[in-house]
Amino acid sequence: MVLVTNKDLMVPARKNGYAVGAFNVQNLESMSAIAEAATEEKSPVIMQVTPSVIKYAGLAYISNLVKTAAELAPVPIALHLDHGGDFETAVKCIDAGFSSVMIDGSFLSFDENVDVTKRVVSVAHPKGVSVEAELGKLAGVEERTVAEKDAILTDPEAVVEFVKKTGVDTLAVAIGTSHGAYKFKSEAKLDLERLKTISKKIGIPLVLHGASSVPQGIVEKANKYGAELSGAKGIPETELTKAISLGIAKINIDTDLRLAFTATVREALTNSPKNFDPRKILGPAKDAMKEVAKGKMRLFGSSGKA
Repeated sequence: MVLVTNKDLMVPARKNGYAVGAFNVQNLESMSAIAEAATEEKSPVIMQVTPSVIKYAGLAYISNLVKTAAELAPVPIALHLDHGGDFETAVKCIDAGFSSVMIDGSFLSFDENVDVTKRVVSVAHPKGVSVEAELGKLAGVEERTVAEKDAILTDPEAVVEFVKKTGVDTLAVAIGTSHGAYKFKSEAKLDLERLKTISKKIGIPLVLHGASSVPQGIVEKANKYGAELSGAKGIPETELTKAISLGIAKINIDTDLRLAFTATVREALTNSPKNFDPRKILGPAKDAMKEVAKGKMRLFGSSGKA
């Protein structure tokens, strides 16, 4: 199949009450894990890359990995730029064949966010590329996030004006999630009433960033083999299903994949100290990421929707 856009996947998802998983890919193993998971679950899927991954892997390398997966897989796949920090990065990804891009202007003023989002939309839409933007700031440790005290939840009164002025296809909202493995110091709870209000005001699909659940079984496995991840805590799965019922149509997952990868690599190196074959080290890690992705697809309700 050819690449599809996020909008192609998310409009029916919101209409029919499920969400599409957007999984961050960084190398061959993570890409293969997601492609295999989507194929086995018969699920549409979004593979997304950040600017830091582009710097690490190279734009041509990483984009062509995903394009090849899309050509070979029997399920629809979108290639998405996650947290594009400026107009130039978004355009480079559009020119490289991405089917969707995010322009993250959440660190700008409202008017500046509108302006840069409009510019990206003006380039993306004529080329059939969908655009995601963000209102509000997430706390966390990845890409351009802020300290917890500086996190700002999305203002429901601003979303209508923002969507009308920009023509954006999908919108990421800040309702209490955060990036990384240490999302909460106490009880984990999302502002679902805020989400409900936003969802009623705009009809476009909504996006939830920083939504990894940080499964404690995986954390314990990683710690058993030498990691130091005490206190890691994520979003309860019950909160995610509630968010889907209120209009969330795309859920970003990165940390859970990293944890599964790291725990399994540590296990392989510890249990087989004489092994130096990368395939025997990374292969099990790929399989671990695949199982995480399959579980997310079932949780989000996208299994069987391809």
